[in-house]
Amino acid sequence: MLHPASPRRLAPLGALLLFALAGCAAPVATGADPSAEPTADTHGEIAGATELAEPAVGLTSIDGEGHVSHLDLLDETTVDLGTVRAPAAMHSDGRYLFASDETGVSVVDSGVWTWDHVDHFHYYRAEAKVLGEVLGSGVATVSTSNSSTTGGTGLFFPDSGEAVLLDTEALSKGEIVETFRIAAAPGNGLVVPAGSFAAVAAADEVTLHAADGAPLGEPVACVEPAGTITTRVGAVIGCRDGALLVTVEEEKPAIERIPYPEGSTAPRATSFANREGRPTVAAVADGAGIWMLDTRERSWTLLPAPEPVVQVTAVDDKDATVLALTADGRVLVLDGETGAQRAASSPLVGESLAAGRPVSLIADQQRAYLNGPSEGRMWEIDFADDARVAREFMPERTPLFVAETGR
Repeated sequence: MLHPASPRRLAPLGALLLFALAGCAAPVATGADPSAEPTADTHGEIAGATELAEPAVGLTSIDGEGHVSHLDLLDETTVDLGTVRAPAAMHSDGRYLFASDETGVSVVDSGVWTWDHVDHFHYYRAEAKVLGEVLGSGVATVSTSNSSTTGGTGLFFPDSGEAVLLDTEALSKGEIVETFRIAAAPGNGLVVPAGSFAAVAAADEVTLHAADGAPLGEPVACVEPAGTITTRVGAVIGCRDGALLVTVEEEKPAIERIPYPEGSTAPRATSFANREGRPTVAAVADGAGIWMLDTRERSWTLLPAPEPVVQVTAVDDKDATVLALTADGRVLVLDGETGAQRAASSPLVGESLAAGRPVSLIADQQRAYLNGPSEGRMWEIDFADDARVAREFMPERTPLFVAETGR
């Protein structure tokens, strides 16, 4: 562990270091489909990838000029992965990074991921690479599922209204394949994958589509769609009056409406975050507290906050932990049932927030990660230990956008 007062400056060591193995299993056999999720017979084997004994967790980042770097959190080495478009926005599913600007989306495979087998997990490392790009008009909104090897990845280009679904299985083979590109209304919109299907939200309604773009069923109202996340239960789409939950049972997609509590006047949720795959998500209710959406119970709770916050994420652990970011750059550790403050860090990213620069607060089961583009640093925070800064990193290239990959 690094002392908070002694940040580590990280320098690239060369691409080969990314693939050095620490505490991993022997390479697997190569007879399986490289895109296939593990089966009971192969017990996790994926051709072209090495199965590891523990997750190869890292922070994969993109700077303001499009340089992609990967910091291995196990041995603290850093490698350069290539260059993409200078990003105006970035989204990640824990394996792939999608960097968007006004003309398209660049796709990066970090080469590290975890496969959730419900009662246990499999961890993998493969070759990291820049896969290519998807062209479109306007900064795309990107939506992903919980699987990095099957299903789809959705892109919505607001200037043209083009709704695109990418084949995630093809991404796992290093290929970018559009399974559909259909015309929708320009403006804010979403393409949300759900199993082998997708929901397209645009023009105040949501339509379900097969993988080839064919429409399924009747449209469902969703006024001013904004915000989406996939939980263990299904895919969430934020609407002005609540949320839609898209689920798939027996190979049939369905949409359920989860309205806000009757009589609520709190501002709506427009962005959701949680520890990946958990059923409960958090969202800022601007000035009124924190919305907690339990997708398993199909219910909303308005959680009081000790002060106004600008970002939140639900750890959704046995302690019901919620993390929040204040306007002056402190990380608050809150009780997800009462809103009571358990701990707070010192101000870390106040300069970035004041300048309107992107700040990412990412939670996993043990740690939170925070980046400050203006501060030129990234922090690892032990939220169970009084919001202590466990490690502080000073990358050679200042990250503009950061994703935790491999977990």
